[in-house]
Order: sequence, then structure tokens, then C-alpha cells
Amino acid sequence: MKTQTLNVGLIGYGMAGRTFHAPLIQAAPGLELTAVVSGNAERVQTDYPEVEVLPKAVQLFARRDIDLVVIATPNDTHFPLAKAALAAGKHVVIDKPLSVTASEARLLKAQADGAERLLSVFHNRRWDSDFLTLKALLDEGTLGRVVALESRFDRFRPRVTDRWRDHHKPGGGIWYDLGPHLLDQARQLFGMPKGILLELATSREEAEVDDDFLALLEYDGLRVSLQASSLVAEPTPRFRVHGTRGSFVKYGLDPQEAWLKAGRAPSPGWGLDASPGTLTLAEEEGDSVALTTREAPVVPGDYAAFYAGIAQALIEGTPPPVTSESALDVMTLLETGLDSYRQGRWVKLKDSNSALRRLHSS
Repeated sequence: MKTQTLNVGLIGYGMAGRTFHAPLIQAAPGLELTAVVSGNAERVQTDYPEVEVLPKAVQLFARRDIDLVVIATPNDTHFPLAKAALAAGKHVVIDKPLSVTASEARLLKAQADGAERLLSVFHNRRWDSDFLTLKALLDEGTLGRVVALESRFDRFRPRVTDRWRDHHKPGGGIWYDLGPHLLDQARQLFGMPKGILLELATSREEAEVDDDFLALLEYDGLRVSLQASSLVAEPTPRFRVHGTRGSFVKYGLDPQEAWLKAGRAPSPGWGLDASPGTLTLAEEEGDSVALTTREAPVVPGDYAAFYAGIAQALIEGTPPPVTSESALDVMTLLETGLDSYRQGRWVKLKDSNSALRRLHSS
């Protein structure tokens, strides 16, 4: 195995850059956070006194020692920053989503492919404990043939903030904030759907952008429902999944985001969710069916796997943990969802490669 350390430049030190990217980059073998582009040098150097702070992204792109650029800025800046970074010969990681339009995303992928540079997107929810637990249950056929999946990501944030996500601008609103997470997870489990139906709502007082959505995805023999809201105070299931052999229900969010916000770094025992989901499974007893309920076995979450995989891809040439193709699929779903909302109807996906996995039929 090659011994090599890659220098990483991070653009943006707001919530995403400070909470997720900086600590996870530092935790990854083979990566070193070398420079941060931020207007708040004091905040960066309080956390990382050895890291250089630059006021402008163009200064970062000009540095020959920077191998990888990580973009953790407002969504509408992803395309121009990534385009400039790739033009400067850098590998690029972008905080989700890849861009604000599928056409921009395709241009970035073509540019990266042409330059033989890595282009990846931080779809960290692939490494949530509850998602990995659900994926293991489906892979093992525990629930039989899955017929319905409900995935919710609710919050109670009644006050509209002055953050860019709450302003009417490209990439703002909850669909572009939480939609990428839920869409990417559904795609990971079942492939691309045949169609999508999206409803958006603006529910809070003085809200400018969508703060509630319901998306339905069309698959053969399976109903997938994705929901998120800013006005849900009562706990709702994060996942509710039903199959021919039983159900899986999980409340509560993966703990890694809260731990990172609290300043904890990945360490042994990291990612173990203390709130396991519940399995209700059928057991045949003669002509009758008995139901038994127990805790689901927990698969630990592992956000650190993303940047460990990025380092391995760059040093050893392995596939990246999130490919540009899969990130482009998410962009296609985001944009097709908006088409559905504007038209008020189901919209089919062109050239859908719907790959619903037949999960161990009962």
C-alpha cells in the first residue's frame, strides 16, 4: 500500500464545513486539511490553528500543493466553484447536492471525466446507522418482499431564519436540503424509479421557500413515500417498512450529526445508535400466523467511511464511495420532482433503469 498524504482545501466554514467536512477530513488516513477559504479566519483557527485561512477561492485553486478541493458552500455556488477547481486540475468533493440543475451537473461530470479528475458528492446519509441497518435487513430478506417504504426526516423549526436555505434563491428550500438525502437512500436500495410525484408546501409564517414536501416514487410492486417538514413537533418514524414477512419501524435520527456538532471526533465505538428499530415478524403456526416483536440488530453508522473512501480512491485508484453517476441520478430525481410539482401530476423518468431488487420473495 502506498504511503501518501493528500492536501485538502475546504471552501466554506459554515454548518456543513465546520460540523461535517473539516473533522471528517482530519479523521481520514491519507488526507490532511491544509487550507480553508472563509471570511471568518478567527473561527477556523480557533478550531484548527495549524490550518491556513484564505479569503478567496481563487487563491486556493492557484496553490500547487492542494490535491483535493471540498466545496461546502450555498447550493447555487457549487457549479461555478467546482468548474473552476476542476479547471485548475483539482479533484473535487461537493456537499450535496451536486448542483442546482441536472444540466449543470452533467457539465461538471463531463469536465471531470475529460480531465481525469475525481468528482464526488458528500451523500453522508448512506452511512447512517438506521439506513445501514435497513439495508442489511433487506439484503438478508428478513422482511420478505418489500411492498411499502416510508422515509421521513421531520424537524420542528417554526421560525424562519436568515440562512440562505430559507431565502428564495436557486437551491434553497427543504426539497434541495433534505430531498437529496432521502432520494439517494431510496436509489441505493431500489435503483431509479419509473416516475415521481412531488407536493411542496410553504407552511411557516413569513416563509419564502418550501418547508414541507411529500414525494412518491413509482416502482414495480412497491410504494415509496418520502416526507420532510419543518413543523413536526411530535416524533415520527424515520423509517417504516413493510414486507411479506413483517415490518421494520425506526424512530430517532442517526446520532453522528449531533456528536459532530458537539465536537466529538470518530473513534472506536463510533456510530452506534442507542435507539434500535423494531422488527415485527410473522411466524407460521399451522394454519395461523403469529407475530413476534423484537429489537432489530443495529449496524453502526460510519460517516468517516466517506473520506476514507475518497483517500483510497485517489491513492489506490479504487472507485469513489459516491460516484458522479449516482450523484447525477439524484440531481435528475430532484429536477424531475420539481417538474412534477409544477405540472401537478406524475412525471415519468426517461430511460429509467428501475432496478427494484426482488428481495427474497416469500
